[in-house]
Amino acid sequence: MILSDKQILEEMEKGTILVEPFDRASLGTNSYDVRLGRYLALYKDEVLDARKHNEIETFEIPEEGYVLEPGKLYLGVTLEYTETHAHVPFLEGKSSVGRLGIDIHATAGKGDVGFCNTWTLEISVSQKVRVYYGMPIGQLIYFEVKGGIENYYNKKKNAKYNHRTITPVESMMWMNEW
Repeated sequence: MILSDKQILEEMEKGTILVEPFDRASLGTNSYDVRLGRYLALYKDEVLDARKHNEIETFEIPEEGYVLEPGKLYLGVTLEYTETHAHVPFLEGKSSVGRLGIDIHATAGKGDVGFCNTWTLEISVSQKVRVYYGMPIGQLIYFEVKGGIENYYNKKKNAKYNHRTITPVESMMWMNEW
């Protein structure tokens, strides 16, 4: 089941959901709108290798916005820092963003219970489009969890995305044992 606006507020009161900064106007009927953070990043190498650390170059979105181009993978970040201690958060693009031809995630739309951070966005576009710092970019939807939780993300020894950041984070696939 998806949490309603009232349930999201109740969970925030209990401390099981945190959104910083929180803006009541961003609370939808059953979601919370998040905005594009100040930074974007591009991988330095043209060919990415799943077994090595692929470095990124991070840059600030200028006041006049930044034009995204097709054929490139941009890493973005949400302005909002979130914590989810009892629910499964899903990040989806806003329909208005999709109608501009912007995809905000390739595969990483689901968070884990215990995820505490900003969200790195995997942004691609179907045609050139200008984006701006602070623009609405996605919405968080919270699902109830059935049963107890043994392995919270923020307590996992091998969790790779626990370091609080305001910049996009590159793939840490190379840290996996395989």
